[in-house]
Formats: sequence, structure tokens, C-alpha cells
Amino acid sequence: MDFGLSPEQQLLQRTLREFSTRELMPAYQSRDRDEDLPPELIRRLGAMGILAPMVPASYGGSGLDYVSLGIAHEEIARGDFNAAYVLLLAALVGAIIARNGDDRQRSAYLPPICRGDVVSALGVTEPAGGSDAAHVKLSARRDGNHYILDGEKTSISFASSARTALIIARTGTLEQGAHGVSAFYVDLDSAGISRTRFRDLGSRAIGRGSLFFDAVRVPVSARVGAEGAGFVQVMQGFDFSRAMIGLMCIGAAEQSVEETCAYVGDREAFGGSLARFEGVSFPLAEAAVELRAARLLCYEALWLRDREQPHGWIAAGAKWLAPELCARVLHQCLLLHGHLGFGLELPHQQRMRDVIGLEIGDGTAQIMKLIVARDLLGKLARPY
Repeated sequence: MDFGLSPEQQLLQRTLREFSTRELMPAYQSRDRDEDLPPELIRRLGAMGILAPMVPASYGGSGLDYVSLGIAHEEIARGDFNAAYVLLLAALVGAIIARNGDDRQRSAYLPPICRGDVVSALGVTEPAGGSDAAHVKLSARRDGNHYILDGEKTSISFASSARTALIIARTGTLEQGAHGVSAFYVDLDSAGISRTRFRDLGSRAIGRGSLFFDAVRVPVSARVGAEGAGFVQVMQGFDFSRAMIGLMCIGAAEQSVEETCAYVGDREAFGGSLARFEGVSFPLAEAAVELRAARLLCYEALWLRDREQPHGWIAAGAKWLAPELCARVLHQCLLLHGHLGFGLELPHQQRMRDVIGLEIGDGTAQIMKLIVARDLLGKLARPY
């Protein structure tokens, strides 16, 4: 295995590191409020070619590989963790449509997502449960050339601002489980749709909330893929997006570790630099090594994805490991700044609050461990 990046990937990394530091980081803390990310920022990300960049150029993408997409998530999250959410949703929804949509859908849906003109949400989680996606209850009843959607999706990123959403809904019976779930690309300005916005501990700029569907008419032409195939389509997307989530968290933690190293090196106490005390230097050494290990796990999953090799359990492992690790590392960075770290002026507390959200979203550590165990042990690892 080659652990090096190609010259093109190195250039992408340098370019995005510079952009993230110069353009995103200065305003990151000012966006820690219940207001949507500026549309012009999202369009700038689109203009840089990093929104669903793995989509073919004929549909608006850049044709980049998945390792390069991972680099984009890591570097953008260094400057603004929540701006990286835009990349995450664009990549996930874009990949599902590119893989399962027909040519008309790809031509109509993908270019606006890649340009940043449209932020598209993903509607999976429901009030009765998030991880049990095979038993969603939001119904999609066929009525001639339309489906009628009724129900609720909750804990949806960009619920307050997204113009469209890829929604999974039940077209079959509840007893059919995953085989009765279909995917629809829905215009969120449609009649019968209403929204709420939550007040969250972190990631406030992404406008997490609920979407309500009251007899919403969706044309049959908006169904992505075959009826009953929606669950599999979304799960295939999660196989790579979990590694992206890991890299988002790692990018934020890496930035705080670098800032903390600079701080303890300059800070003098007891007649010298704080960095000379092992109680200060050892936690930073541990963080650097652990982040490196988690980062390699994420990139291994994406490297395998580029080669169309199995990578689901590796990505699941990255999704459980990285958010937990990074929340702990960010907490340590906060503590190493002493009383200054407890204030809101420094970004470590915000990065920690933002990262904690991804210990829950897109699959908890318990679900990720179950995925890994099933890959190792097969059906013996099923709890039912």
C-alpha cells in the first residue's frame, strides 16, 4: 500500500488548507448561532469543485477520487467544521443519485448540487428511531403518476435551509422491512411540507430540525431507483460517508492540537515553557499518534472505495473511533489552555461541541460496533 498522496492530491491539500485558514477560520466562531450558513459561502465551495466532486464531469462534478474527497473534508473542517457538512451531504446525496438515478435525474439534480446552488438534505431518521432505518414509517402511497407522502423526518441536517431532500419512505408494508423502502428526491418548497429548527449544543449553523409531510404529492419521476430499493441505496452511500465524517472530526482536532502546541510552547510558567512538563507534552504526543492512526483508518476505507473493494466495516470503525477520539482530544486542548480555554473566545470549546454531534448523527458508536461485529462473526453477532 502506498501511503503517499499523488502530486494532484498534495496540491489539493495545500490549496484547501490555505483557503480554510484564510477564508473560513476567521468567521467560524461568529457563525456559532442559529443562522444558516451564508449561501455565498456554499457557492464558493461549489466553485472550487469540492461539492460531490466524484460525480462525472458531464453532470457537474470534478471526477475526483474518494481519497481526494476525504482530503477536502479534512481540510475544510480545519477552518469551519460546519462548512464541511455541506461537502458531506453533497457527496452522499450526489453519490446515491449518480449511482441509482436515471440520466434525466442525473442531468437535472446533480449540477445544482455540485455548483452549490442547491443544498440537499438526506431524510432517514424518524421520531421513533434513527438507526432502525429499515423500518421507517413515513408513507409513500402510489396515486396514479404521483406518490403521496405522509409522516415526519427528524434530526435532519439543513432541515431549515435545504431546497431539496433525498427522502426514504415506505412504499411497501412495515413487515417487508428494508424491502418496502423507496427513495425520492423531493422539492422542499412543495405544498404540504413544513419545518422546525432545533436549538442544539453545537453545529448550530447547519439548522438541524424536523420535516413534516402532510399529503405531499411527489411525481413518480422523482423516485430514485426501483421501488423498494431505497434502503440499500442509502446504506451503500453510508459505506463511504462514515469515513468522511471521521476525517471531518480529525481535521478539527488536528487544528486544535497544532494551536495548543504553539500555545504551550510560548506560555511560560515555573521558570520556563509549559511544554517542558510531561503532564503537558504527553497528552499532545498521545493525541498526535492516535489522530494519525484514526486518520489512516479513514483513508484506508476511501482507498478501498476507489478500488471498488469491500470497506463497509472499516468505514464503520472509523465512524465510531474518530468522533469519540476527537471529542476527547479537543477537551484536552481546552484544558491545556487553562482558564483561557474555558472562555468562549477560543475555538476549542466550539470544535468540541460540534464534533460531539457526530458521535450521535449518522450512526452511534454502538451501531458501528455492531456492523463491525457482524462482518467478523456473521449472523452470530445479531442481537435478535
